Amino acid sequence: MSGHSKWSQIKRQKGVADVKRGQTFTKMANAITIATREGGGGDPASNFKLRLAIDQAHAANMPKENIQRAIDRGLGKGGGAGQLESVVYEGYGPGKVALVIEATTDNKNRTTSEVKNLIERLDGSFVSPGAISWMFADQGQITVSKEGKSLDVVFDLAAEAGAEDVEEAGDEILVYTKPHEVESVKSQLVEKGLVVKNAEISKVPTTTVQVTDADIARKILNLMEKLEELDDIQKVWSNFDIPDEILEKV
Repeated sequence: MSGHSKWSQIKRQKGVADVKRGQTFTKMANAITIATREGGGGDPASNFKLRLAIDQAHAANMPKENIQRAIDRGLGKGGGAGQLESVVYEGYGPGKVALVIEATTDNKNRTTSEVKNLIERLDGSFVSPGAISWMFADQGQITVSKEGKSLDVVFDLAAEAGAEDVEEAGDEILVYTKPHEVESVKSQLVEKGLVVKNAEISKVPTTTVQVTDADIARKILNLMEKLEELDDIQKVWSNFDIPDEILEKV
């Protein structure tokens, strides 16, 4: 399971608080604005990145007027979007676990300083672009609620829809697709009666680092939590693999 997916599961198991509602809406609005500007306009029917961003906003109960304002900003209406940009940071966490950090910011110098200082303060190292990203591959990832269905049933339905693989993750099943097919597969899964909780373009590690020390695991999870709390951070991806018996000690 990719570090981000495992991290999401760990947060639920450990009761780690997600970012505050207002902060969540701000992060999603920025993602919608960037998707509008960089993904091909404000029509979600022809801009699948925007469609994914809007779907995630709907799942978080973000008001429609907030979504529309974010789209308008991406189209250059009302100003403000010109300063907003996507930035990807890379680093190592405790235990030499790789981190890829996606941000949207209107002040790159500020965000770079915040990310660098946090990583280095929490026993990690900040590295130059390209030093780590090669360890990850973009992949469509659809989170499906089991809703009483077995892994085998979901696997068969996902295969019929064109998915590449599935993986069990607690009370959910992760369905993996080619990045450009995530929306198509998602739509087919919904048509087949599955409950889709989330769909996104995920960064899946090509190699993982197994963490067998509970103290190191605790430090990694703390670093990822603190990074996600930063206003400009959208997502944090990692290649850690923490066995369940170690998680129980964290």
